Amino acid sequence: MDTFEVVGGLKLKGEITPQGAKNEALQILSAVLLTSEKITISNIPDILDVNHLIDILGDMGVIVTRESADTYSFEAKNVTADVMLTEQFRKKAANLRGSIMVVGPMLARFKKAHIPRPGGDKIGRRRLDTHFIGFEKLGAKFNYDAESYMYNVDASHLTGTYMLLDEASVTGTANIVMAAVLAKGKTTIFNAACEPYLQQLCNMLVRMGAKIDGIGSNLLHIEGVESLGGTKHRLLPDMIEIGSFIGLAAMTGSAITIKDAGVQHLGIIPDTFRRLGINFDIVGDDIVVHEQDHYEIQTFIDGSIMTIADAPWPGFTPDLLSIVLVVATQAKGTVLIHQKMFESRLFFVDKLIDMGAQIILCDPHRASVVGINKAYKLRGISMSSPDIRAGVSLLIAALSASGTSRIHNINQIDRGYQNIDGRLNALGASIKRV
Repeated sequence: MDTFEVVGGLKLKGEITPQGAKNEALQILSAVLLTSEKITISNIPDILDVNHLIDILGDMGVIVTRESADTYSFEAKNVTADVMLTEQFRKKAANLRGSIMVVGPMLARFKKAHIPRPGGDKIGRRRLDTHFIGFEKLGAKFNYDAESYMYNVDASHLTGTYMLLDEASVTGTANIVMAAVLAKGKTTIFNAACEPYLQQLCNMLVRMGAKIDGIGSNLLHIEGVESLGGTKHRLLPDMIEIGSFIGLAAMTGSAITIKDAGVQHLGIIPDTFRRLGINFDIVGDDIVVHEQDHYEIQTFIDGSIMTIADAPWPGFTPDLLSIVLVVATQAKGTVLIHQKMFESRLFFVDKLIDMGAQIILCDPHRASVVGINKAYKLRGISMSSPDIRAGVSLLIAALSASGTSRIHNINQIDRGYQNIDGRLNALGASIKRV
């Protein structure tokens, strides 16, 4: 298994363009199963999780054509649900949490689906109840085989209905929307997720012939249609990568320009990093992060300690809390990081403490970070990446540290970040894959 050997303490400089959005890609790629006509998708990131899903689609009978480095076309005209019962499909789908996204399209078009309990990051409980309760309300029936870890779903008669989701799950909303677009009658989804990637999915489905109102809100109205056609779609820039690059620039005292950042889709992400004291300008669609030796965490208006917490969109995305935490270690001031959604996502802080960070892990969901104001650099150590976002956070820490760090299990980083070592080395970093 590969390891990153990182020489820290180097200032970076230059321009970097974010990859296509990983989380959007998993939804959009699954949606190709809704039609037999050709769908062309561009700005697809070349990362393990996305490539894994493309491989699964090929196994399911989708004709996959790579038209350029980041553009693929898909034709799902030879797909059947029976392939989902094969051992090959079961093994591949079990290793990718995003595989759950194929269930909604398969139910809509083929009236049945089979999926193993999916894998993914080990960041705490990640239940699938929202998905299956939504399918049930549309008329599907399912059972879970505890011995084979398989979910078997039958949807002979999908009928539109009203539903109030128990949580604004992004993947749950996307899966239900994809099932509902071909269901008979009208479906209303309240407490729907409304983040940009879900909006992208809905807009693509509308171009394919779906009837969806309320896009961008938490109340969606879907009128089922008989069939959907082909279309072209371009993925947004990855907001998590953009936030990672802002944090990296601050930690290393570097001047970095993030090109074509899709600024209008970033929500409160830029303002959240400004609350940490990071100085940057938005020029057109670029983010220009300025070199600064120190940055200071703001307080609330009454002078109390800043709290940064995750929340459903338009709140702050949980995928960037690990980055915010790491960046705060070198700031002036104190911040409370409150990770509400996943109880294991903060467990990587022990590595940062070993590097010299001042962090109190209050409980599985909260960590208090006392910034050291760059009074000294973190020290390079040997560590292991537990999940995608923690892995990049540790990489950012290592790039700012004194000495050499070794980060093991970097396939976790490769799952979500395209050629991250090569792209950062082009800015002046020293990352060796060994």
